[in-house]
Amino acid sequence: MDRAQKEQLVEDLGQIFESSGVVVVAHYEGMTVAEMQDLRAQMREAGGSVRVAKNKLAKIALEGKPCASIAEYLSGMTVLAYSEDPVAAAKVVDKYAKGNDKLVVLGGAMGDTALDPAGVKSVAGMPSREELIASIVGCIGAPASNIAGAIGAPASNIASTLSTIEEKAA
Repeated sequence: MDRAQKEQLVEDLGQIFESSGVVVVAHYEGMTVAEMQDLRAQMREAGGSVRVAKNKLAKIALEGKPCASIAEYLSGMTVLAYSEDPVAAAKVVDKYAKGNDKLVVLGGAMGDTALDPAGVKSVAGMPSREELIASIVGCIGAPASNIAGAIGAPASNIASTLSTIEEKAA
């Protein structure tokens, strides 16, 4: 890799560190190519990405970024998982690490907040953006359906009462 490519990589990593809602750092020593491809596919499905980069270049890219605290985790065979959604990357990495003991979560960052492995696990337990939106829409829609039911109930009560009177008269 020549100097221009390294500078481009540092710039790309810097943009990732600035724009990501969460960045998770993990060791992946012993993982096969197929396992890594599976992790990448799961992350892509969740709207995130996985990146392997030289630790030295990643540390340079972290300088002055909100998530600079993860620099301490960058040693050995590390992989960076990141997503714009503040919980997507943490969810995927945590789930994958449960099924594959070769992936060891070291920590991460949510903006300025540093996360240890327990912190990453806590973030993974939070609802995703889509789940939150669905629950908010459900809460907003519930009163409207209750009102519609209440408005329609008297009419159905009257109809059933009239039907009962008609049956008795016949």
